[in-house]
Amino acid sequence: MMNQVLVAGGGIGGLAAALACARAGWQVRVLEKAPALEEVGAGIQIGPNVTRVLRGWGLEPALAEVAAFPERLQVRNAVSGAVLGALPLGERAQRLYGAPYATIHRADLQQLLLRAVQQEDAVQLFLGRAFQRYALEPDVPGITLFDQNNKAVPGELLVGADGLWSPVRQQLLNDGAPQPTGHLAYRALVRQADLPAALRSQQVTAWLGPHLHVIQYPVCAGDMLNVVAFVHGQMPDGLHGWDHSTNAADLLAALAGTHAELQDLLRLVPSWRLWIMRNRPPVRSADEMARGPVALLGDAAHPMSPYLAQGAGMAIEDAAELAHALGMDAVEIPLRLRRYALNRWERCARVQARAARNGRIFHAVGPVRWGRDVAIRLLGARLLDVPWLYGE
Repeated sequence: MMNQVLVAGGGIGGLAAALACARAGWQVRVLEKAPALEEVGAGIQIGPNVTRVLRGWGLEPALAEVAAFPERLQVRNAVSGAVLGALPLGERAQRLYGAPYATIHRADLQQLLLRAVQQEDAVQLFLGRAFQRYALEPDVPGITLFDQNNKAVPGELLVGADGLWSPVRQQLLNDGAPQPTGHLAYRALVRQADLPAALRSQQVTAWLGPHLHVIQYPVCAGDMLNVVAFVHGQMPDGLHGWDHSTNAADLLAALAGTHAELQDLLRLVPSWRLWIMRNRPPVRSADEMARGPVALLGDAAHPMSPYLAQGAGMAIEDAAELAHALGMDAVEIPLRLRRYALNRWERCARVQARAARNGRIFHAVGPVRWGRDVAIRLLGARLLDVPWLYGE
């Protein structure tokens, strides 16, 4: 009988874990609380470190059908509109890192992974079944997961891929809720065909301003423009993915004084979804990612600010490393998961810390903002590139 992996969560991280573990020879059961897999949010960026993993899983042709592949990332001053610097992507990313830089709608990436998972006979996907708790028997290998109806699901190990508010994490680490960062994210998608030609774009643009920044890039094979505006602010607890008629007015008020081109784009966006940004401190040890027969993956393990565009990427990397560790057949399960955590925690902590640092730099004011702009102008691609992240 094949070994059994239990996965809590059927988002991008959970599906990636299921696919990788099935390809490594494991039987996988995925429990997802949602009755249907409908990814929320909008676009994400996936760097060469991520597309390289997807290529290794044979998913590059499917990715090419739905993603966009920007040729350039440019940074602009959100007030003056001046281009501060640029990083060539496209051929340069392929040449230096052996894989492309892509931008994609979250739902497209999730569906891409779901189709691959559905082709694996070793994976069972159970929708509408939420992880409730797990239990370990003394001196008995394995683990038992219980769903919301207290139905038991036995396995050899449990992967908590259940996101930012992970119940698996709470039982494993009991370290409380993720904390607000003080930033709000307004997310939107707009059809490129509905925009004036001057506002359409097939590149990544980051507008940096005082206490704010805006990111725009193509998704859906370039047909849609993903726009995300980050501003300082607080909202009451419990308001996640909050839609409200005042969102557009609030955002335009927050970006008053920014460049006319940016404001023109924001006014043409039909609707905005507001999110409270939350995260956790960087991972401090391997013990925070795996204990015994339980491992954490993706946002359940290392939620991070989106200012390095690596949240989904780190989850996909996690999945690949987890499958690699589970292939150590001569080693007991807890030691395999320990190896997974040892190989992942420092890299994930570095990405978490860099993302948080980027948030401070992007929103800088005063002399720090001036110095940032000068540095980008002088160093350009050398400052904007991230070889330690994108390289093999």
